Amino acid sequence: MKASELRELSPEELGAKGDELRTELVTARLSKATGQLEDTAKLRTLRRTVARVETILREKRGADQ
Repeated sequence: MKASELRELSPEELGAKGDELRTELVTARLSKATGQLEDTAKLRTLRRTVARVETILREKRGADQ
C-alpha cells in the first residue's frame, strides 16, 4: 500500500490495518519456516508496510496533540 493511500485513513482504520498486516506477517514467517512460502520478498514488503503504517499513525497522533 502506498503512503498516500494510508494517509487518507483515520487513526482507527490505521490501527486496524496495522494489526491485520502484523497478523499476515506472522503467518508469512511461519510459512517461510515450514518451507511453504514461495514469494520470500513478501516478508520484506510486509515489514516495510507495517513500518509505514506505524510512522503515519505516529504522525497523525502527534498532529492531534
